[in-house]
Amino acid sequence: MATERRTESPRGFDLSYGEVTGALGDSVTVLPIVVALGALTPVSLAHVLAGFGVFQVVWGLRYRLPVSVEPMKALAGLAIGGALTYGELVAAGLLAGATLLAVGASGTLATVERYVGRSVVRGIQFAVALILLEAGVGLAVDAPAVGAAGLVLATAVALVDSRSAALAVLGVGVAWTVLATGLPPVRPPTPALFPAGGPRLTGDALAGTAGQLAMTVGNAAVATSLLFSDLFDAEVASDDLATSMGAMSLVAVPLGALPMCHGSGGLAGKHAFGARTGAANLVIGALYLLAAPVAGLWLGFPMALLGALLVVVAAQLGQVALAARSPLAVGIGVLGLLTNVGLAFAVGVVAYHASERWR
Repeated sequence: MATERRTESPRGFDLSYGEVTGALGDSVTVLPIVVALGALTPVSLAHVLAGFGVFQVVWGLRYRLPVSVEPMKALAGLAIGGALTYGELVAAGLLAGATLLAVGASGTLATVERYVGRSVVRGIQFAVALILLEAGVGLAVDAPAVGAAGLVLATAVALVDSRSAALAVLGVGVAWTVLATGLPPVRPPTPALFPAGGPRLTGDALAGTAGQLAMTVGNAAVATSLLFSDLFDAEVASDDLATSMGAMSLVAVPLGALPMCHGSGGLAGKHAFGARTGAANLVIGALYLLAAPVAGLWLGFPMALLGALLVVVAAQLGQVALAARSPLAVGIGVLGLLTNVGLAFAVGVVAYHASERWR
């Protein structure tokens, strides 16, 4: 895979300016999805932000590298798009966590990756991008002038720095909310089991789990392991990453946080913003923990602007998914939008292996 130039970066902690700016690399992915979930689902934003804060610190201390901590995008995208209820999101997160823990502990991740195929992973990513796009357009059309203004802002910022487009829209939305409703009361999250609702195991939850595991294996275990080697000259086994993602989700989800992963995009973002050590995780972890008690700030986010934000996130995810120019990935994505990601995943795996035999 094409990567940036390798950086000699011994594991440790270095509270330099680069670590502070690099800490924001994850937030490019995390905050837009978290705000959308808070606005469109029963998720408790305070518990979600606290979960991100705690595990940023945990994995920064564990790996001593700027490891990413992001939402599992397939499950989050399906919940935002209405394809999963909150209870189904919780059940799928627990299933994904248990599976990743088992696969990582048994050292069988490489076998799973060979079975799934990279084009299937990209296809699921494209399906999630299309679902987010559909949801975003649906929200933006209710106030088209506001939605269009958000897209114009995102486009202008993207011409300077494409990574910051979503954050620009997010920042304007937060400012709008503060001006309209004022600052929210300070309410720290109360420790509780399943504070926003318990798991609900259904066929859709199982389908969402299958799609998420396809993305996680390729994009948040194998790709992240390779990126650690390419960018930081550090060896972090993909099985170790799978184990930590599984354990993290099994602990976080019952406490009201989201199922989380170590996405390669977040790692690349931290590196691009200057992070080189685990200190970046300590910085962003502290910021998330400080934000958790005022999570109500995002509950009044303008819906049309949220639609524009989701369109931007969908475009960024779709760009990654289509980078390989795989017709199979496009077909899987469209099928996932028209039916569900579980069926698209199953059809994609069969089609992938059939195409490999015909070569």
